[in-house]
Amino acid sequence: MHVDILLGLQWGDEGKGKIVDFLADSYDIIARFQGGPNAGHTLIINGEKTVLHTIPSGILKDAVTNVIGNGVVIDPSTLLKEISFLEAKGVEVLKRLYVSKKAHLILPTHKVLDAASENSKGAGKIGSTLRGIGPTYMDKTGRNGLRIGDILRPDFKEVYERIKEKHIHLLRQYDFAYDLKEAEEQWFASIEELRKLNFIDSEYFLNERLKSGKNILAEGAQGTMLDIDFGTYPYVTSSNTVSSAACNGLGIAPTKIREVIGIAKAYCTRVGSGPFPTELLDATGEQIRAVGKEFGATTGRPRRCGWIDLPALKYAIMVNGVTQIALTKADVLNDFDTIEACTAYSYDGITTENLPYDLCATEVKPVFQQFPGWKSDVSVLRNFDELPTQLTSYLGFLEENLSTPISMLSTGPERSQLMVKRAYQTIA
Repeated sequence: MHVDILLGLQWGDEGKGKIVDFLADSYDIIARFQGGPNAGHTLIINGEKTVLHTIPSGILKDAVTNVIGNGVVIDPSTLLKEISFLEAKGVEVLKRLYVSKKAHLILPTHKVLDAASENSKGAGKIGSTLRGIGPTYMDKTGRNGLRIGDILRPDFKEVYERIKEKHIHLLRQYDFAYDLKEAEEQWFASIEELRKLNFIDSEYFLNERLKSGKNILAEGAQGTMLDIDFGTYPYVTSSNTVSSAACNGLGIAPTKIREVIGIAKAYCTRVGSGPFPTELLDATGEQIRAVGKEFGATTGRPRRCGWIDLPALKYAIMVNGVTQIALTKADVLNDFDTIEACTAYSYDGITTENLPYDLCATEVKPVFQQFPGWKSDVSVLRNFDELPTQLTSYLGFLEENLSTPISMLSTGPERSQLMVKRAYQTIA
């Protein structure tokens, strides 16, 4: 009768989908609690790749219930494509998936507003995925949104038209051409298909199942450093990505939370604009990108790459209350003679482990510590006690520096390429 939270500790793309898929058998319910279809949670099982954007990463498990929570914003067309893709693979989506009536809908005009706003920024672009997510959250907080439950209203079309007209009025401030006809036709066709889904009052649904003894894994999207409050503002996403958002995004009390599992890569990546203190704009960065196949699962954009950032990780661990870490993509660093880790920042005449108030406006110089590389293929190993001494020592340094145990180590993309320490083998 508890809730565990799994979320990213960096700028997203940490490998959350794989860890959720691995843990799913230990839970009755997997629930997404924030974000939209800008998420790209990748699962690779027996060489077959599945990328999920809105649907929780437990959908491939027969016995697991999957819930899209009220904190998520949903693009009907994208969700329908995702459902069709999964059903073509034989996944019984309608049997396993439940959607909160309070989740907000992304309208075609939200996407246009997103594109028009980003286009107007010129060189100061945020790096939006242009999926209408930001404008949808703006309407939500502005009390002007359309929700999944509204699909069942007899005046749904009229409410849609009122919001659409407000958006068209806003678009007049931009010099931006658009055509809604095709997008609207597809959107309404998708709405009709989505009526087949299980719409629920998710706060009652989840709490009743907790009372009956079910366990829940709350799945976050993006990463802590993209949080609207605690990330590298304004180069952030439009939602709260930290652990407290699981309570708001699902309707679950903080007293129900047990473990907070933080996911981090053995190095750092970022997509789009914004500060990145440890970024490598050289051959080493290119090597990490090439070996790690660092291209966005949702956008396809090449990710910026750099060494692991421990001040940022400590910050993320503190804000989230992380109780254990899953470290991913250790195998990407197999062939490096030397591994580096940023252990502090130098700025404003001081050296500190604390992040500045505004990482965008503060010139930060990372302080690095070097470690010998392990120079061996760890992707073929399956247990911690098989790891080369150099990697074991490096993991020990990370645990001591971060004051948090590394319970899982991913050494490749496949479900089987994951080591779990004995103390954490049955988390639920």
